[in-house]
Amino acid sequence: MIISTKGRYGTMAMLDLAIRYGQGPILAKDIARRQHISRLYLEHLLISLKVAGMVRSTRGTRGGFALAKQPSQIRLSEIIQATEGSMAPTECVDHPEAYPQAALCVIHDVWSEVKAAISSILESTTLQDLLERQRQKLQPEAIE
Repeated sequence: MIISTKGRYGTMAMLDLAIRYGQGPILAKDIARRQHISRLYLEHLLISLKVAGMVRSTRGTRGGFALAKQPSQIRLSEIIQATEGSMAPTECVDHPEAYPQAALCVIHDVWSEVKAAISSILESTTLQDLLERQRQKLQPEAIE
């Protein structure tokens, strides 16, 4: 299972906004520069995240993008759903009715378990969790 650049860059942009949460709107060009993402591609992702209700935008000279909710209220599963769609590894997991043998197929059961495991991790991880992990990575190592 591979998460595309949409999911990866969307998550990176959301973490960038979480780091600056409460500082007002952030320009897309600044996020793009910090995250090494094409500005036009990023703006496309931010629109998807806005439609999903996770980002708000402000127009004008002091405009930009900001989180629409607190980082603790945005789950990684929401970000991936908005940018990638389903995390099912195969089509039959989301649409078993289209596959007459799905109920009898043990492979289908494994793919369903894979989706459930991925969904569990994404559902239990918030932007706040990512923010805290990022802060831990940036702290200098203790000198012994």
